Amino acid sequence: MILDTEPFPRLETKRLVLREVTTEDSNSLLKYLSDEEVMKYYGLNPFQSINDALDEISWYQSIQKNKTGIRWGITLKDQGAVIGSCGFHNSVLQHFRTEIGFELSKDHWGKGIAFEAVQAIISYGFEHLDLQRIEALIEPPNSSSQRLVEKLGFIREGLLRNYEFTCGKFDDLYMYSLLKQDFDEVKNG
Repeated sequence: MILDTEPFPRLETKRLVLREVTTEDSNSLLKYLSDEEVMKYYGLNPFQSINDALDEISWYQSIQKNKTGIRWGITLKDQGAVIGSCGFHNSVLQHFRTEIGFELSKDHWGKGIAFEAVQAIISYGFEHLDLQRIEALIEPPNSSSQRLVEKLGFIREGLLRNYEFTCGKFDDLYMYSLLKQDFDEVKNG
């Protein structure tokens, strides 16, 4: 697996630009990551301060530097503000696999933006990072994220019981996966 992401890859779709998140985006992140509904399945408490947003940006930078992931800011082509993010984390280079994560400002829910962004990074992952497997770990009550990944061809493999301890509780997570050959079939199909 190749996780050389220098310079940072800028991706464009019909409506979106996916780009590097910088400290100048901290106010945008704070705006949507302080929303309880956005953070409901994120694994962190809603952000309280600009320092929380700066810590998140620092994490984005560290996973890229350590070659364990990459996180894009989601922006609308006609605007510069980051309205969400998506990317890969917990990448295991020797096994050609990674996990996917995404979130979006509530103001933009239901418009197909998350689908468009996630579709773009999945394509990038299989075509440029030489991935074989992309995983999505989703809490059972998070039906909208389940529908999104299923629409993209992900297969639910099973339930990981008490898999994570976040926000003071143990969470069950569904394990979804998309393999390169599944992606190629859908793409060519």
